[in-house]
Amino acid sequence: MLTEIDRVLLATPDAEATAARWKTLLGAQEVSRDALPGLAARRLTLRLGTSDIELLEPDGTGAVETALKRRGRAHMFAAGAASPDPGQVAETARAQGAAHRAEDGRHYLTLTIENAPIAFVISEPAERQPAGLVDFLYEATVLAADQAGAVKQISDAFGLDPATFTTITSEAFGYTGVLTLFEAGKLHRFEVITATDPDKTLGRYQAREGAGFYMGFGEASDMGAIERACAANGAGITVDRPQARPPALNSDQLWLHPPSLGGVMLGVSRPTMAWNWSGHPERVERIDA
Repeated sequence: MLTEIDRVLLATPDAEATAARWKTLLGAQEVSRDALPGLAARRLTLRLGTSDIELLEPDGTGAVETALKRRGRAHMFAAGAASPDPGQVAETARAQGAAHRAEDGRHYLTLTIENAPIAFVISEPAERQPAGLVDFLYEATVLAADQAGAVKQISDAFGLDPATFTTITSEAFGYTGVLTLFEAGKLHRFEVITATDPDKTLGRYQAREGAGFYMGFGEASDMGAIERACAANGAGITVDRPQARPPALNSDQLWLHPPSLGGVMLGVSRPTMAWNWSGHPERVERIDA
């Protein structure tokens, strides 16, 4: 059983420079530096809200170096989720064909989706002192052409209940998706999306990159602080704010562009807003203007 998205892992050729971006734009705080010999990588871990951002820099020949060569740039290497029984999650995933390796008290699992390695890290739940401008992460997004096939692979590997899933469609961004909610009534999930418009950004990305992680998503109580930090530092950002809403009030959503955070796109929504597309729109708290 998975309970929450608790981290994302980035493969990067320069962890120091990438960390500086997360610190400047989102107030992330460094919590540790160590190594993952099984991935032949040095690891710099940042705290963002109650979640972790792990920056992996190659330290020899291994999975991180291979991933960087395959993609040709920094990118989201893996998504992390917590479980009260990581070992059982790993056993279920292995039975469904996932590659498995245990290291650092965690389980590293890789599914092959449309000939691409999609990596996950399963850990025990942990209490973390929050830091920065994002409260927590709740979503990791997988892009795949065969949406139904990818959803089934992920659902079977992690023992998820399709009865809790919900669908999403975006004409503005040109995609359809399935939210594989870990538990009914809670936001945490893997999202699987497929481009529907080849001329939009997502469609061009899918044609160029194929299957893989596309982005992460989190929630923030003070969206304005993130907007101001991005503006002050010339960082690329897209903001979803109703036209009549004044700047002093939270926007609904925003997206930090991949170059802003060293290779990964991060979406952020205001508190409760994600329920608008997660099966319970009645939970969204109103903002009057």
